[in-house]
Amino acid sequence: MTRYFLLLILFVGGGAFVRQTEPWTPAQLLEPADLAKEINHPPAQPPLVICVGPSGVIRGSVEAGPAKDASNLEKLKALLAKEDRNREVILYCGCCPFAHCPNVRPAFTVLTEMKFTHARLLNLAHNIKIDWIDHGYPVN
Repeated sequence: MTRYFLLLILFVGGGAFVRQTEPWTPAQLLEPADLAKEINHPPAQPPLVICVGPSGVIRGSVEAGPAKDASNLEKLKALLAKEDRNREVILYCGCCPFAHCPNVRPAFTVLTEMKFTHARLLNLAHNIKIDWIDHGYPVN
């Protein structure tokens, strides 16, 4: 009986070690409506908004290119090297949902490794068209 109890504990408890962890926390996700408000009514120190996907359509964003490519990750690092580590930096891709996106994880990992204290990820649950363009948020 004790052996079965131990197996049950290992089976149930072991699942906690298997789950995928993202390089961002839920608190670091930024809703599209909130970013749209900041773009339309910029604060004194506007955030740096960087597209790490195939198309930078958000007004005022800087394109680094798809972060799945090593050359674009280097471009992102060079862009970020000039920035204050306390500046708010918001990344977005928008090619597809996060679960399938090849760009947001390597790019956000770079922000973390470079010690940016206000790193954010735009929460595009579907893609840039559905979650940004279709809502009439600011585009280039």
